[in-house]
Amino acid sequence: MAGDDAAPPTAEMASASLTSSPERRRREYIASIVGRGAVPDELIGKRIRVGGWVKTGREQGKGAFAFLELNDGSCLSNLQVIVNASVFPLAQLVHTGTSVLVEGELKKPPEGVKQRVELHADRVLEVGPADPSSYPIPKTRLTLEFLRDIVHLRPRTNTISAIARIRDELAYATHTFFRENGFRYVHTPIITTSDCEGAGEMFQVTTLFSDAEKLEKDLKNNPPPSESEIEDAKLLVKKNGEDVAHMKSLKASKEEISASVLKLNKAKESLAKLEERFNLKPGIPQKDGKIDYSRDFFGRQAFLTVSGQLQVETHACAVGNVYTFGPTFRAEHSHTSRHLAEFWMIEPEIAFADLEDDMYYAEEYVKFLCSWLLDHCIEDMEFMVKNYDKSAIDRLKLVASEPFKRISYTEAVELLCSVTDKKFENKVEWGVDLASEHERYLTEVIFKRPVIVYNYPKEIKAFYMRLNDDKKTVAAMDVLVPKVGELIGGSQREERYDALVERITSAGLPLEPYHWYLELRKFGTVKHCGFGLGFERMILFATGIDNIRDVIPFPRYPGRADL
Repeated sequence: MAGDDAAPPTAEMASASLTSSPERRRREYIASIVGRGAVPDELIGKRIRVGGWVKTGREQGKGAFAFLELNDGSCLSNLQVIVNASVFPLAQLVHTGTSVLVEGELKKPPEGVKQRVELHADRVLEVGPADPSSYPIPKTRLTLEFLRDIVHLRPRTNTISAIARIRDELAYATHTFFRENGFRYVHTPIITTSDCEGAGEMFQVTTLFSDAEKLEKDLKNNPPPSESEIEDAKLLVKKNGEDVAHMKSLKASKEEISASVLKLNKAKESLAKLEERFNLKPGIPQKDGKIDYSRDFFGRQAFLTVSGQLQVETHACAVGNVYTFGPTFRAEHSHTSRHLAEFWMIEPEIAFADLEDDMYYAEEYVKFLCSWLLDHCIEDMEFMVKNYDKSAIDRLKLVASEPFKRISYTEAVELLCSVTDKKFENKVEWGVDLASEHERYLTEVIFKRPVIVYNYPKEIKAFYMRLNDDKKTVAAMDVLVPKVGELIGGSQREERYDALVERITSAGLPLEPYHWYLELRKFGTVKHCGFGLGFERMILFATGIDNIRDVIPFPRYPGRADL
């Protein structure tokens, strides 16, 4: 049943044809009925099947029939369903949160009502009851903070379902953009031994703790052998060895000698197992006073990735333009509205390209995403404008249509230092990374459009960014947009072997974990560049939602990892 009801992309739902099979009637999506503006005349009189959850329900006509506002998540709009008492017990249908699968005929409602079409159900096929006394999502509006405590049910709300559709459209648009521009999609590893950012705020992946717990339990249930048992086993090996030597001195038969050797080997194996178990020590394995990671699952330290960039560069240097789109992790003890422990990144890598190419693709990509939402998700965006940010759609139109302003980091600092009408909380001076308030001032006040800042001081950027000829700055760039500030960070990568070695060692990082990364510069090195877009930041920018925890399905942050 799940396969038959698998949902197509949201953008296709509104144009999906209403079909039926002689063998099985397919569930129609509400978006295909009410999600395309005026309801076409050809739909009236159609017999269909719909399934969804009751937003509101009420009995009318002294219990003769009920109105159900049904939503299936395919769009923001509900479909009004009318069920007569003769069809099904109405009291089982009207509670908010109840799921129903019904069949009936689409009809025009009476003149003067807001509905454009309604379904007159003559069959109720399935009902999933919801106890109104304990269902935590009432008809009244709930705060986003409250919904974070019921993350498993919050997609039932208008806000979270709208964000889910916007997120889906942005993901689809991402793959569409890169496919149309000749990029290949590469799956980079989630478990890594490299620290891309060099910040050290990484989640460690290890089995040492679970292995230690298992060993402690095993040693408790099956104590290791005693020293006397080890001595007895050694004596047995010695005796069996003497027996073999005695057999050979007597020139015994081959069969007799082989039997003695077999007995000796079994005694040696038994001794080795006893000694191995005797040497087992409870707790985390140590070597030279440090944790012995050679005993860990991967034989070395491993972490959850903070970026797929380094790995995807291997494919950029082999198959051309590529991108990765996946989860990344940061063990940063931050409770701000802008940080998550698990978040998604889009990271393209462009071969035979420099910083100018990087800025070009970054601008085109952001414009494409904004245009896509305006073309494919306007109902949900209008909901965001009405309920959260009146400027959300105008912001998308601005970014989609206006050319991005490009200025150097030095120019940006000079402009910010000359500001007299605002006092910044964070100091502005050359060599300091721009804070969010600086980034937003540039894009919202000074230029009133997206801004690309490039050529940052090398001290505040990652080791892999190409050192400029001035030896002070690197070929890095950030895309700044209204509402969120930095949306994209990127750079031309350092393709020169000796320069990269110097940058790694200057950053205080060991060379060994990056030997493979350095070899890309030894064997057919090529100029290349790339950038990273924080997917949740893009959704914040698009929707106007204030807290990043509300734009990801299952937020992870210090103290919380529900589900």
